[in-house]
Amino acid sequence: MALLRKWFWARKPDAGFLLEGFPATLLQALVFDEWLEARGENLTGCFALDPLSAEPVVTHYRTSGLLRGDLPAAA
Repeated sequence: MALLRKWFWARKPDAGFLLEGFPATLLQALVFDEWLEARGENLTGCFALDPLSAEPVVTHYRTSGLLRGDLPAAA
């Protein structure tokens, strides 16, 4: 998290980015949401290649309307 935090705050405002494997936990997703809000930025979308491996994160972004290429929710 510390390395990603350093990168996030050092980058130019509104510079596009693609992250793979982050956030991996719901706590990381919530912290990342706070970082985005603090900079007045937002995500345009998220993809989950394996929705079962990070189910709480997938549910978070599905509920936020940011999950793209959504697969059916796990039963």
